[in-house]
Amino acid sequence: MTLVQPLRTGPLATLNPVAKLGASVIVTVALLLSIDPVSAGVALILELVLLAFAGIPVRTILARTAPVWIAAPLAGLTTVLYGQVSGTVYVQWWAVEISQGSIGLGAATALRVLAIGLPAVLLFVTIDPTDLADGLAQLLRLPARFVIGGLAGLRLVGLFAEDWRALTLARRARGVAESGAIRRFLGQSFALFVLSLRRGTKLATAMEARGFGAPGQRTWARPSVFRGRDWAALAVALAVAAAAVTAAVAVGSWNAPLG
Repeated sequence: MTLVQPLRTGPLATLNPVAKLGASVIVTVALLLSIDPVSAGVALILELVLLAFAGIPVRTILARTAPVWIAAPLAGLTTVLYGQVSGTVYVQWWAVEISQGSIGLGAATALRVLAIGLPAVLLFVTIDPTDLADGLAQLLRLPARFVIGGLAGLRLVGLFAEDWRALTLARRARGVAESGAIRRFLGQSFALFVLSLRRGTKLATAMEARGFGAPGQRTWARPSVFRGRDWAALAVALAVAAAAVTAAVAVGSWNAPLG
């Protein structure tokens, strides 16, 4: 059992994983430069427009991005309740202090979480881990040993759920699963940790025996190519970031955290 299979339909699936990673980084960096609702809102609107042409089913989008839709309002609410106080104070009760400034900051925080999280999730759910490893090693020239080791570990992440289920059934069969919930969780977590170490050791030995750690120039079964559409994706991401920053500066809402 491995990770959840990536989406292989739509224009996003044809992009090189390095291009997807670069596009996500461009938008993220631009939105981290300022905490304001205008830049985040403009970026989010443009992302939703682009998403309409991505060819991903709406049900899949909602399912994959559900954590982002949950985290964004929670982050905004926390900022409203405990954020920096400025302007008119509407509610003051113990540590809770809701003001005009904290409300604006909370809205900006929620929009920024959505604008950063949605494209990141939707880009990465279309990435095959093997393709990403090929791109990182061949295009970005990262050390092959590091990339292949990370890929091997990533491929085993999906086994954790299966191992956890097997440990639960085994402990229940031996009659040791009826203790307290916290004690049971800690004991089973330690067992899973030991099992992971053993599997990792066996995997490392097997990879070493097959020459993955050998010195010299490595060859690749599948070449990773950066095509014109990949450059276009980076250009689109740069345009979204530039539009968001320009709009915020134009209306005077630009608010750099360190500025």
